[in-house]
Amino acid sequence: MLDRTDGRPLHQQVAESLRQEIVGHDLPPGSTLPSEAELCARFGVGRSVVRQAVAGLAADGLVIRRQGRPTVVAEPTEYRRLVQRATGLFDQFARRGHDIRTTVVGLEKATPPAPARASLGTSACLKLERIRLVDDEPLSYVRTWLPAARVSELDADDLVDASLHRLLSQRYGLRPVSGQRQVRAVAADERLAAALDIGVGTPLLLLEGETADQHGRPLEWFSAWHRADRVVFDIDVSETAETLTLDAASPREPAGAPTGRSRPTSEDLARARELVEELRTLLD
Repeated sequence: MLDRTDGRPLHQQVAESLRQEIVGHDLPPGSTLPSEAELCARFGVGRSVVRQAVAGLAADGLVIRRQGRPTVVAEPTEYRRLVQRATGLFDQFARRGHDIRTTVVGLEKATPPAPARASLGTSACLKLERIRLVDDEPLSYVRTWLPAARVSELDADDLVDASLHRLLSQRYGLRPVSGQRQVRAVAADERLAAALDIGVGTPLLLLEGETADQHGRPLEWFSAWHRADRVVFDIDVSETAETLTLDAASPREPAGAPTGRSRPTSEDLARARELVEELRTLLD
């Protein structure tokens, strides 16, 4: 049943409830939406309210309505991005044949937040804000901090429908090659909701990180908010020979154990052998 004290229209509440089930795969792609009668009984509303709600879901591409047949959940439109690559969204999606557009919201001198300042090693920065559209749909809002001294002639017009990384490489000889990334889930505030054409509170995937150039010098600090209903982050993982050897030779450490220790010394190995011999003596 719906919350009658909620200020939103009833059809919006019904649509939002069904939307959450679709996004959460409680109603997986290809499944049949409950009938109008079932939805009326479930939410305690009339058929006109249900029809409005389903029409809204169809307009958003979440369900497919066909004359004389049940309404089914549509296959989601997903755009996949490799997050461990230094290359940005523009180059990754362009290689797959997508139509990429970039709207520059602003480019100005500004003082960066503490994490960006620490990463870049300066407070004299340029703040660049952009909206990325893929196949005419806004997918991400990107805020990038750049050391002003290294890109002093950067112009906003050069970044419209263009790749920042490509421009840095071609014009300044600064090739992004490495960095660290973090991903977290956040809710869209009013500004992000308006920029990405979504509702306030809609889940977003926030990708943050720093990038260094080919000489290991800091080049950018960025925050990129992606629509969680459209963008999928892919991560390639593998275990190196060193990792496999360490895992086989040592027990799993408890949560919170210190990490980043150096390799064992010859004295450590000698002491370990002594302990093994003592243990064998006790067992004998």
